[in-house]
Amino acid sequence: MDIRSQVSMVFHLDKCIGCHTCSVACKNIWTDRKGAEYMWWNNVETKPGTGYPGKWEDQEIYKGGWEKQGDGIGLKGAGKVKGLKNIFHNPNLPVIDDYYEPFTYKYLDLIESPPGNDQPTARPISMITGQPMDIKMGPNWDDDLSGTPDYARNDPNLKKLPPAQQQAMFTLERLAFFYLPRICNHCLNPACVASCPSGAIYKRGEDGVVLINQDVCRAWRMCVTACPYKKSYYNWNTGKSEKCILCYPRIEAGHAPACMHSCVGRIRYLGVLLYDADGIEWCASADESDLVDRQMEIIMDPFDPKVVAAAKENGIADSTIHAAQKSPVYSFVKKWNLALPLHPEFRTLPMLFYVPPLLPVMASVKAVDNASQSEKLSETAKHWPDNRLYDTSTDELWGGIEQARFPLEYMANLFSGGDTQKVEDRIKKLMAVRLYRRHRTVGDISEAKATQALKETSLTEETAEAIYYLTALAKFDDRFVIPAAHREQAIEMMEFTGDVKGSTGFGFKGDSASRGS
Repeated sequence: MDIRSQVSMVFHLDKCIGCHTCSVACKNIWTDRKGAEYMWWNNVETKPGTGYPGKWEDQEIYKGGWEKQGDGIGLKGAGKVKGLKNIFHNPNLPVIDDYYEPFTYKYLDLIESPPGNDQPTARPISMITGQPMDIKMGPNWDDDLSGTPDYARNDPNLKKLPPAQQQAMFTLERLAFFYLPRICNHCLNPACVASCPSGAIYKRGEDGVVLINQDVCRAWRMCVTACPYKKSYYNWNTGKSEKCILCYPRIEAGHAPACMHSCVGRIRYLGVLLYDADGIEWCASADESDLVDRQMEIIMDPFDPKVVAAAKENGIADSTIHAAQKSPVYSFVKKWNLALPLHPEFRTLPMLFYVPPLLPVMASVKAVDNASQSEKLSETAKHWPDNRLYDTSTDELWGGIEQARFPLEYMANLFSGGDTQKVEDRIKKLMAVRLYRRHRTVGDISEAKATQALKETSLTEETAEAIYYLTALAKFDDRFVIPAAHREQAIEMMEFTGDVKGSTGFGFKGDSASRGS
């Protein structure tokens, strides 16, 4: 076993309210420099929707990630031969219009315009050229109800759904959406690292954070093509590629990354996972249907004495092992089997996992036959077309999940490579915990039904309480279990830029004074 440590994340999509506070926090700290205006290292997308950049999930367009080649894998659109052919012209590289041309407004026109009969307006101007422009797209153009049906229906995840099911999703009565926050996944098998001709991109051994050495980067931009999540960006001002650094200076100081610290919905969790690096190739080259299972297999039990011994032999500190044992990510991903990776078919083995949203699957509705039950209905319910009551039996609820307004096939296309059973199992567990807690707090569900729901999902009451606590009641230190940084390692990790004028302190060029750091 080659046991290594990885700082990993879980995003609980049932709790995301789409406020974009995380995106703003990241933008203010890292990407407010010239040339980085269009970058959103953290962004929140509405699903269904095309996302940012547009249709980033469609690798027939962008050729990102890995593909199975015989018994192994190869880069889909980059690599030594492909990269050499496309080194001066890369047809799979996203252009600025795929993201959006960053813009601001000429606000001085509002106060400097001469007197006249018309109300002055602030014209939009490009942040690249400085010239007036017509705004055609923005970073959250398909926010909430996916902007327009054109954006929502161009979601690549809808391709595998039958036409009738796609149509049903967009009828007014059944319209549903959820939010998908995204940052760099800091993958175990990162395509960006493998694609870089300069060797500028590397994965830190102590915590698995993927970084770009700004001194070595030569702007070949193969990393932009290779990353299937399109989380590597080209800075047109500095001529360097940039990406999310998981706020490693904050992590080393014991603070949560900015996007996670500022999260209003408290959907984000960060912790350490121990994994067996010997299994990466075996995992990434699996058949598509086995990718998730194999990824779970190479995530090791931090309480196993053999794993702990192998970790120490590899130089992993006791504090990191202890953090792995307390990791909320390990609980969600491996212990409770509640979280899944985003698009495992890209074969990068992402280390950002998502708890799929339960959405509005609450209970089915049935007609009320007798007057005594009808009298129990609320005043609001009396105005429904037919007197109805919620049926909270487990049979009805499991059936409701299968007939959810958001098809399981769509969720499976996002999180399990098309395997609906994996998504269904996790949603049933979430529903079982909700039923159990409803019984405990409200009392309108019998103990027998609550117990049956837990039994059918192989959950104990103790586990249900633990899931409920970490989901709804967890304190800051429960959600972010950050391993202690060791000074002797931190000195080696930092790349000092000295007093070079215009340095931001982390290798990015810009005005550090204006960044508030």
